[in-house]
Amino acid sequence: MIYAYAQLTVKHPDTFAAYREKAGAALARHGGKVEHATTKATALDGAPNLPDVAVLLSFPDRDAALGWINDPELKDVHALRRSAGASDIVLLD
Repeated sequence: MIYAYAQLTVKHPDTFAAYREKAGAALARHGGKVEHATTKATALDGAPNLPDVAVLLSFPDRDAALGWINDPELKDVHALRRSAGASDIVLLD
């Protein structure tokens, strides 16, 4: 099991809602799932810019995570997320 951390700053809530409708199936296609998502992130140390949405994703392995982000059939789903606002995703390997 491997994890990824996603932080999103939502500028277009309707677009983000449309993305959320497709995100679960897109993740599942590569064995991924949302372990936890929150709109209430709290800084424990330092002064980071807190995201509107913080998400912990899991994948069976590194190849599955890379397959998800690089899947040409999911290009439109990723574009939808990106057009909803700023998004950063970090693989924790």
